[in-house]
Amino acid sequence: MAAVDETSAGGVVISTDRTSVALIGRLDRRGRLLWSLPKGHIEEGETPEQTAVREVSEETGILGEIIRPLGTIDYWFVADRRRIHKTVHHFLMTERGGELSDEDVEVTEVAWVPFDELEERLAYADERRLVLRALELFEVHASPDGTAPDEEPAKADGS
Repeated sequence: MAAVDETSAGGVVISTDRTSVALIGRLDRRGRLLWSLPKGHIEEGETPEQTAVREVSEETGILGEIIRPLGTIDYWFVADRRRIHKTVHHFLMTERGGELSDEDVEVTEVAWVPFDELEERLAYADERRLVLRALELFEVHASPDGTAPDEEPAKADGS
């Protein structure tokens, strides 16, 4: 069986009200709905950061802005008679616009999942650990006015 390397990128997107994370639900081969982080294949000429923003938008309808890298997850699986070694670059992101949408054909459902439900809802242990780390980092880095680190707060006139 041939082995193939694949690289993807995605994000842990924190809602503007700082209470939830955008997740996608996909049906597995047995018809079970499995919740995970939005992610996808890095296209030719894209950086992992560009891919993460694009994939989050395509899979959830949400426009995210990267705050910082979170790290990578890698795993093996078999598909189409190939052993695939997948590496996924994840980024901590904050919501900057858009609306939840499950129009992507690869996605069955999308949802804003409250922080306290994430550990129970996420299907994969590696993603549960990554999200817990993201929430710790976000709490440390978010300013009292709700802005990300190194981000200018909005002025009183909204600009």
